[in-house]
Amino acid sequence: MKLKNIIYLLFCFATFQANAQSELNTNKFKQLGQELPTPNVYRTADGKPGHLYWQQKVDYIIEVKLDDEKQQIYGEEEITYTNNSPNELEYLWVQLDQNVRHPDSDKYKTSTQDFSEGVKLRDYYSLFNGFPGGFNLDYVQDANGKDLNPTINNTMMRIDLEQPLVAGASTKIKIKWWYNINDRMEIGGRSGYEYFKEDDNYLYTIAQFFPRMAVYSDVEGWQNKQFLGRGEFALPFGDYDVKITLPDDMVVGATGEIQNKSEVLSPKQITRLEQAAKASSPVLIISQEEAEQAEKTKSNKEKTWHFTAENVRDFGWAASRKFIWDAQGVPMGDRTVMAMSLYPKEGNPLWEKYSTKAIVLSLEVYSKHTFDYPYPVAYSVHAKSIGMEYPMICFNFGRPDKDGKYSNRVKYGMIGVIIHEIGHNYFPMIVNSDERQWTWMDEGLNVFLQYMTEKEWTDETGKPFQSRRGPAEKIVNYMKGDKSNISPIMTNSESIFQFGNNAYGKPATALNILRESIMGPELFDHAFKTYANRWMFKHPSPADFFRTMEDASAVDLDWFWRGWFYTNNHVDISLDEVTLYKLNLKNRDEIIVVDPELKSSKKTKRKRKNKKTLSLNTKYFDPIFTEVKSKEDVNAEYKTKYDNLSERKKALLDESKYFYQLDFTNVGGLVMPIILQFNYSDDTSEIIKLPAEVWKKEDSISKVFITDKEIKQVILDPNKELADTDKSNNYWPSFETPINFK
Repeated sequence: MKLKNIIYLLFCFATFQANAQSELNTNKFKQLGQELPTPNVYRTADGKPGHLYWQQKVDYIIEVKLDDEKQQIYGEEEITYTNNSPNELEYLWVQLDQNVRHPDSDKYKTSTQDFSEGVKLRDYYSLFNGFPGGFNLDYVQDANGKDLNPTINNTMMRIDLEQPLVAGASTKIKIKWWYNINDRMEIGGRSGYEYFKEDDNYLYTIAQFFPRMAVYSDVEGWQNKQFLGRGEFALPFGDYDVKITLPDDMVVGATGEIQNKSEVLSPKQITRLEQAAKASSPVLIISQEEAEQAEKTKSNKEKTWHFTAENVRDFGWAASRKFIWDAQGVPMGDRTVMAMSLYPKEGNPLWEKYSTKAIVLSLEVYSKHTFDYPYPVAYSVHAKSIGMEYPMICFNFGRPDKDGKYSNRVKYGMIGVIIHEIGHNYFPMIVNSDERQWTWMDEGLNVFLQYMTEKEWTDETGKPFQSRRGPAEKIVNYMKGDKSNISPIMTNSESIFQFGNNAYGKPATALNILRESIMGPELFDHAFKTYANRWMFKHPSPADFFRTMEDASAVDLDWFWRGWFYTNNHVDISLDEVTLYKLNLKNRDEIIVVDPELKSSKKTKRKRKNKKTLSLNTKYFDPIFTEVKSKEDVNAEYKTKYDNLSERKKALLDESKYFYQLDFTNVGGLVMPIILQFNYSDDTSEIIKLPAEVWKKEDSISKVFITDKEIKQVILDPNKELADTDKSNNYWPSFETPINFK
């Protein structure tokens, strides 16, 4: 045989093997193998931190000054970086997030525009990009004041060390900087200021205001992916000592506890805070009348607010002379957490009624499902057109009209965003996942618990909270959409299509379905709480979550993670056919016997796409016979076979039963349990659940149900809990599903 023929045959064989392997890989119940990293001494196969798990520690001493005339921030910091890894580090990476607003930022270079269908004013103005943003570094020095001459690559700064930082050692870095604060209402941003022209005042919500160390971990090494504005942050834990100097008539809320209350607060305010700690409803620390008086004049003097925070991953703060301030203590074990709200008069009456109440409920519900809130304070700060979170403090939208009136949409939008941003204290501020890489790990888990909290919300209306995300039916329109515009959940933050649906809505819905329809609340809640406690104050990865949920529940969920997180398949289970089989032992002319070879052959189901009605087929059978025979032979053998049956089997044959065969097709590709409601002719009903493993062999299956009563209706997914995208094929008898329109 010629060499080229041999090569050709080998090629064909290899292609056959590859195709066969590809065919095998389509099994939706194939275990997650190569998709997850190999367990090791740092992260175990059951989802726990390993016995040699490590993470870096970064401590900050920061002094900043706010220039209220120029809207600038000046700062100095000393960073103590401790290398707890087993590796020597030749350099350190620092995040310069303010550089995302530099005129030469990659954020602007990578943005695209399309004017063909109109343009928003903000997008139009952004093209001119005249804002002089970004950090201005005066120096970067070592502990002895020697310049380090760093390398700056857009939003990342590499600091080369004179000597490698060995395992267990620490080093100090000093940085001095300043930058221009952005007007959030003009150019957007996660932090910045809002200007109130009526009283010539500013409300500052400040974050990413200092050079911050990047994460170095056993999973990614350095997480130094550029910040383009959407993928958020990966940050190490440490202790913070922060002093903020600004006009002395401004009020400040920040990460951590105030260390100099007597210097920055009046005796009356301190007394009110003490009362609030024991109160069962919010207590005003600064009233609206007092805040309105403060905003009328501007002081030329300054004061310094001193905050400290232990074991946090970041620091944020807010300042304004416009702030109304209320607070309420929340019992948390043997401690009292202070739930506090800061808001201008423009936020009332909405904020004084609901903000702190939403904080209290959030801390209670999230703690019930995870761990007791470990920090001393939780602030909600009102800032128009923003929802953003930092340890112990968050900035939230929701503003009434100027006459104080507001719609339910504004009210519940505001309450929802406060619950959401307060909830971020748990994910990712404490369970510290990598937001830059996996948005769903903080947003999806947080939206799930947000939905759990919203279900417990009560107010004077008595109406249930209208949640935007969480219930299965809320994600249907997204999942049945154009697949070219739908990314799998396991996609990097900057590469996601439909960011909100992908990273917030779909994972939250998946967890809700997992809890309510697959695992059940008891198993799910234990596993979810186990994950939260294992990884609090640590850096979990997706595999740690997947493995812990299975380890703590004894439920194999690889099929679920694969379908919901690694594909863009959707749920569409079709009820194709309903056949009633009746047992007939008396009229031999009506007996239908079944050829076992035909019975074992693979059926090809038809997909009931455009069928308007689904009729009931009725067939008769006799279970005594398992092969095809003539009627004469059947009659001749019947008595002998029947007489040889046990009394129990004879009794079963003599019972009057209904045998309904239901044929199903998995049209959407995403395997899910089958949930059925049988409505009987006597007006009773029954819910029957089949686990997802019913699909383990085929996408077209048949299942026989034995009932004592006649079924008059079958409904698939009766409570809309599976996110089934096509309800028209979920009924027998079938009927036209009305089309909703607006």
